Amino acid sequence: MSQSMVTLCKLALNDWQAVHSWASLEEACRYQPWGPNTEDQTRAFVQTAVEAWSQAYQQRFVYIARFEDELVGMGELHIRSRRHRQGEIAYIVHPRAWGRGVGTAIGQELLSCGFGELGLHRIYATCDPRNLASSRLLGKLGMTYEGGIGTPR
Repeated sequence: MSQSMVTLCKLALNDWQAVHSWASLEEACRYQPWGPNTEDQTRAFVQTAVEAWSQAYQQRFVYIARFEDELVGMGELHIRSRRHRQGEIAYIVHPRAWGRGVGTAIGQELLSCGFGELGLHRIYATCDPRNLASSRLLGKLGMTYEGGIGTPR
């Protein structure tokens, strides 16, 4: 699969049902500090994420990922410190699209935006050590393990 088949667009209010299609799944949220979401929780998340695009001092950039004409995931770049030019990336992919390069493509786009357009110096991600697929994905993106709780496998 060519990763160029994954496109990212700004998250929009009417994307909430697509977001809920994975945010409501135990399997998709297993290693997240949130979820599975109720419809109201997903709507509130999408509302806040969409509003972030119009902030004068924008810190959050939340995108929806399209693959083969379906909305199958999302990615977020969050500026954690403008002074230190640091950001954090996060992503989630619907289980039906796992193993198809969608998460990698999302990560590549977020890093490109962060280091390129936003001029960040350091970008990090957090990963539950039990989430081996995400850990491998972060390695594919060229990110390095820096410690924390648990050990990489």
